Amino acid sequence: MQRIAKAKCGPKPSNRLIRLADRSGLVLFVQPNGAHWWRLRDRFGGKEKMLSLGTYPTISLKAARLARDQARSLRA
Repeated sequence: MQRIAKAKCGPKPSNRLIRLADRSGLVLFVQPNGAHWWRLRDRFGGKEKMLSLGTYPTISLKAARLARDQARSLRA
């Protein structure tokens, strides 16, 4: 969680994709162009699926966690 808190300040974009994991499948992707995307990584039917929850800073960490919980409850 500390890494994501640091990413909120805006990690410097690099020439590769950076993945910062929170917990329970919530990941913040920092793309080389500087875009920050919240994604939910999950397994369904034996395959990994990825659901986009929105961009940072439009979606805060708290809102991303709520969206993750809602998506998991819908899947269940």
